[in-house]
Amino acid sequence: MRAVVQRVTRASVTVEGEVIGAIDSPGLLVLLGVTHTDTPAIADALADKTWNLRILDGERSCAQNAAPLLVVSQFTLYADTRKGRRPSWNAAAPGPVSEPLVDAYVAALRRRGAQVETGRFGALMQVALVNDGPMTICLEL
Repeated sequence: MRAVVQRVTRASVTVEGEVIGAIDSPGLLVLLGVTHTDTPAIADALADKTWNLRILDGERSCAQNAAPLLVVSQFTLYADTRKGRRPSWNAAAPGPVSEPLVDAYVAALRRRGAQVETGRFGALMQVALVNDGPMTICLEL
């Protein structure tokens, strides 16, 4: 499982002109990718790492600040561009495998008390954000 975590002052995700998820206060935007070997245990561990990652102002975490998260599934995080000019998506898990693991990640965050907004799995989404810092971290388990 791979996550690109961005510290934001606000972020939103829109599908077909409708905002379906948004955070309007300092928190994290998480772009989340799933590969074939990921499991619910990995989703839980990555959720814990994200929730407790101390990258907010004052080296604090979402857990410490009760800061919101916006989680957006993004299979393109597993693009392989080593050959040619067209990315290969072979390392990205297919929807029937990855969707339940994205849901498990979100559920694990919520079990920890997180306020989580999400995108819509498999949809063409437009993500808007104000990156704070900027601060962007790549996490992988």
